[in-house]
Amino acid sequence: MTNESSSPAIAEDVSLESNGGHGSASSGHPALSGPAAPAGGVSKETRRKVVTASFIGNFVEWFDYAVYGYLAATISSVFFPEADRQAALLATFGVFAVSFFVRPLGGFVWGHIGDRLGRRKALSLSIVIMSVSTFCIALIPGYASIGVMAPVLLLLVRIVQGFSAAGEYAGASAFLVEYAPANKRGLYAAVVPASTAAGLLLGSLIAALLSTVLTSEQLHEWGWRLPFLLAAPMGLIGRYIRTKLEDTPAFQALAAEDHTVKTPVFAMFRTYRKQLIIATGAVLLNAVGFYVILSYMPTYLSEELGFGAAESFLATTIALASYIGFIFLTGIASDRFGRKRMLITASVLFILLTVPAFMLLDTGNFLVIVLIQILLGGMLTLNDGTLPSFLAELFPTRVRYTGFAVSFNLSNALFGGTAPFMATLLIGLTQNKVAPGWYLVGASVVSLVAVLFAAETSKKPLTQD
Repeated sequence: MTNESSSPAIAEDVSLESNGGHGSASSGHPALSGPAAPAGGVSKETRRKVVTASFIGNFVEWFDYAVYGYLAATISSVFFPEADRQAALLATFGVFAVSFFVRPLGGFVWGHIGDRLGRRKALSLSIVIMSVSTFCIALIPGYASIGVMAPVLLLLVRIVQGFSAAGEYAGASAFLVEYAPANKRGLYAAVVPASTAAGLLLGSLIAALLSTVLTSEQLHEWGWRLPFLLAAPMGLIGRYIRTKLEDTPAFQALAAEDHTVKTPVFAMFRTYRKQLIIATGAVLLNAVGFYVILSYMPTYLSEELGFGAAESFLATTIALASYIGFIFLTGIASDRFGRKRMLITASVLFILLTVPAFMLLDTGNFLVIVLIQILLGGMLTLNDGTLPSFLAELFPTRVRYTGFAVSFNLSNALFGGTAPFMATLLIGLTQNKVAPGWYLVGASVVSLVAVLFAAETSKKPLTQD
């Protein structure tokens, strides 16, 4: 995946304006220099490298993290006793959810590193931790070999993954927003959810391929391990690209003036509590929607609606491909119409259309299922394509990484990572296959209320304090 496939509008951006409000116009830092870059400007080549590094790095991290969700049904049979199929699946998603509980802690740690020492250092380290931990999953023996130690080791590795992922989304978003032209921050930040979806897309394609070419016995015995083995080389590539970049003009200006905060977490809670509450609530639709629609859906289609694994993955793959395209349109629209309007529209659409859409999924018609997934994915992009720029703009430079990481990971820990578990549990308790849809409606209501209390951020310059 390269930046050329990300967005032509970004690739062709030749603006050399200084980033208003970034404090970069007078800094004269190395990151601002380069071919054809005037004093205080950012060159086309530099921005292209930033987009490429952000896309590939985030892509690698979320491919690693998502493969687990797509292969949940197989993993449940490898690491847990098969006496009760739904119990094993719940245990698998329980491990998925528990790994999210460490993410708020990771948000504090990565936020501190990113706001105190620089965005680049945090991002370069997080990708190494993610790649190594993901690679280790491929090496863990199954329950049949080492008994209860198998799920224990799986849980430990997933916790490390969760800690690493806590710094990725926020850091990449802050990195892009601080490098972007002032009137294109939404478009640039949309690279982050697009790269996330691209990682999911590759995971879905590989899962579909393995389900098609391997027998169920081969997939169970060794086939499921193959995607996790890819983590090491992909992670090395992502880290190499990131280490070749300078830190953002906004952070360099802050550091040059010795305005970085020694304890960003304390500064955030002391001065920006309102922004933190708004951000945490606004993330809720993204947290639940992302994992229900783009990660849990193949399992839902196969385990609850009785579709074959290959068909389930194919439907999700098509939806993911359309999602990536819609994301950039949403980024452009948020720059034009504002973040708040886009986020409100997303919440209202989910409140009105989610339950009817889940009802239609039970028709048994493959074409209908694909169209419904494209619809749900398109609705989700209205939120996901806007959220990174909205959250980054909500906080000033000195606590931007921390504010974004803590709010994003807190909401994801409580409601995102638990979404597949809650969806499976609600279906079991209510015997209603539409239950995940109602859960998503509830998340949409909370996000709507939070955004209504927010100020519009798209037209305002980024601030240091």
